[in-house]
Amino acid sequence: MEEVKLMKGNEAIAHAAIRYGADGYFGYPITPQSEIMETLMDEQPWETTGMVVLQAESEVAAINMVYGGAACGKRVMTSSSSPGISLKQEGISYMAGAELPGLIVNVMRGGPGLGTIQPSQADYFQTVKGGGHGDYRLITLAPASVQEMADHVVLGFDLSFKYNNPAMILADGVIGQMMEKVVLPEQRPRKTEEEIRAEQPWATLGKPASRQPNIITSLELDSSIMEQNNIRFQAKYKTIEENEVLYEELLCEDAEYLIVAFGSAARISQKAVELARKEGIKVGLFRPITLWPFPKKELNAYKNKVKGILTVELNAGQMVEDVRLAVECKVPVEHYGRLGGIVPTPQEVLEELKKLKK
Repeated sequence: MEEVKLMKGNEAIAHAAIRYGADGYFGYPITPQSEIMETLMDEQPWETTGMVVLQAESEVAAINMVYGGAACGKRVMTSSSSPGISLKQEGISYMAGAELPGLIVNVMRGGPGLGTIQPSQADYFQTVKGGGHGDYRLITLAPASVQEMADHVVLGFDLSFKYNNPAMILADGVIGQMMEKVVLPEQRPRKTEEEIRAEQPWATLGKPASRQPNIITSLELDSSIMEQNNIRFQAKYKTIEENEVLYEELLCEDAEYLIVAFGSAARISQKAVELARKEGIKVGLFRPITLWPFPKKELNAYKNKVKGILTVELNAGQMVEDVRLAVECKVPVEHYGRLGGIVPTPQEVLEELKKLKK
């Protein structure tokens, strides 16, 4: 029988990580995601599953601890919020360059700078476009419910290890702080060292004295070899784009207009679609679940079917660029967003949709 619990999105992340059999969490407190580490500390998984939970001295230290744990083939993760993720970008790029798995959670707040502790979706560029240096990609999942916060821990870890690439759960302060019913995953055992050796032969787990230890690094001083590394990365990213796209469609079959939104903005837009339908406006909701890989082919299918598209984001307009590229400018695409931590109402979204309809 399923066990249904009521909890915050941040708490769901923590409980799902324990049940996934994560080996370690390394983080640093920042609003609005601090409950992730606080919940882990309260649950004390080191006494039950053996999971290490450590507050590092900084965000930079935390991501480098994740790098070290990942290099050992361990299931490790970190979490932060916008400016904290900015500090982790170098380490994330290092992990991508070293082809290491790992899970990063970003519960977004407003910016730029220290900004506000209120919710935002203004880290889309930072994450989806690869906020650190170099030609790399980050598998990016955008939960729109507390249930998906838990589910995406499992999915994020699984995809990260499938492709030896870091993955990010890109949530926002609304989803992190809201409370909903959630069914947590079944408890998984942590992997033994023998299982890690079999599944991740590249992992640095120590070897007999007669053999040289593995060296895991993103550094390559020979430009020709570095180019080949990058070519291999790009081939991997293409494979991810071909196989791991996730999205949701709501009332899109007969839609004359389309709202595209992710995360909490999608929750708001779902109600706006309901209000529009009551007024006789045929509108559907297209929700990207993977922000990268972005569902561009699936969205492209609407370029000759709808009269207009409205993107709803808690930012000044970031995902809208990918939507316009996806539909090849064959249909008008407008953006509506609120800034500074202000969350729009469904009625406000409906009014913007009516402007597009005119």
